[in-house]
Amino acid sequence: MSGSNTAPDVSELARRALDEVAGVFTPAISDAATRMGDEILGARRIACYGVGREGLMMRALCMRLMHLGLDAHVVGDMTTPPVGKGDLLMVSAGPGAFSTVLGLLSMAQPVGARTLVVTAQLEGEAARAADVVIHLPAQTMADDTGAGAGLLPMGSLYETAQLIFFDLLSILLRERTGQTPEQMRARHTNLE
Repeated sequence: MSGSNTAPDVSELARRALDEVAGVFTPAISDAATRMGDEILGARRIACYGVGREGLMMRALCMRLMHLGLDAHVVGDMTTPPVGKGDLLMVSAGPGAFSTVLGLLSMAQPVGARTLVVTAQLEGEAARAADVVIHLPAQTMADDTGAGAGLLPMGSLYETAQLIFFDLLSILLRERTGQTPEQMRARHTNLE
């Protein structure tokens, strides 16, 4: 425990955190959203994968794609069908690579599936292995130490940016497919 009796000002911490998140959303993000939307809408079937907290964000994206009426699945779920020609494997590798991500990329491409990686590291191994790279320029565990480290710990900035980016993408996809919020809501599970 710290020797200080002064609690941190949570509203000031929140302002700093929100500033960090806002910094990720450069003008290039619009092009990335358009490109990712093109890939998603051009796919017959979509498989999503990530590890740890990135995996939770990929699951959240997959849920929104399902709400849009798309044939989207989370890799590892028992009901996930095989991928092949015309399908899209979307993976997250914020720090540049994970062994499972690299393994999935190497399995999807030989069967004809397109591959898309969301990453903070454009020069990472996963980015070099994918057909499409979506760059979210945010701190991950690959660069969370030293003088340049931000307020949010480890990969939280990247993961928070993913959640916001994916929800904004779902809004753009909803508009591109001519759907209403009510149509999306109608696809929400009733088994809760």
